[in-house]
Amino acid sequence: MRVCISCRQTFDRRNLFKVTNDHKYGIMFQRGIGRSAYICKSRKCYTNSKIKKKLQKALKTAFDSKFFDIFEEEIANYI
Repeated sequence: MRVCISCRQTFDRRNLFKVTNDHKYGIMFQRGIGRSAYICKSRKCYTNSKIKKKLQKALKTAFDSKFFDIFEEEIANYI
């Protein structure tokens, strides 16, 4: 069971989108070992205007503008 960083509800981790800050490979989607954050499939959660700030805080890293373009593409493919 994991918690969505946006709505703070608990879900089974198979039903969540995983973003990981892997210690070797950097930011990865749906795989990797390291600090992770989970986002549920709710449109409200992944389109939340504060999701960028919440992801940066949860993964303890700063992102460039390209990351969020890739993030939106990956989450659209996942959902």
